[in-house]
Amino acid sequence: MSRIIQLDGTGKQRDLLVKSIVLALRELASSLEVNTDTRDQAAYISLALKAINDSIDPTVAAWEKRGYWLKADRFRMDWVWTGQMAEQLKEALLQDDWGRAAEVCAKVSIKLESVTLPKHNRMGTPWVGAWEKMSANSHHNPS
Repeated sequence: MSRIIQLDGTGKQRDLLVKSIVLALRELASSLEVNTDTRDQAAYISLALKAINDSIDPTVAAWEKRGYWLKADRFRMDWVWTGQMAEQLKEALLQDDWGRAAEVCAKVSIKLESVTLPKHNRMGTPWVGAWEKMSANSHHNPS
């Protein structure tokens, strides 16, 4: 029996999330005013960062089982900022503090500055509806 290879693994999902964040940051940076699109884009960045942060433990669990502690620790250190910035951005957005949101987005941009996007956007607009999702979740789960 052959090994099962998961083609759509956590790493691939993380790469897509990172690229979609960079795309949302690019769109957000070109906006001149706060509107539905900018709220969606900023909320999407926060939600995507949280999703990346949530993927850290499942990713390193397999390495830790095999005793690759250094690799697991290095990976955690490389991505620990995602959870912190996701929460900071969420708080800023829910308080309608666009100055603070812009600061957090600038920090995220710096962290992801080495990411290159393909010439043609095949991701579409994954942020549509993200503000509604974020604000709905915050009413049910104040954190």
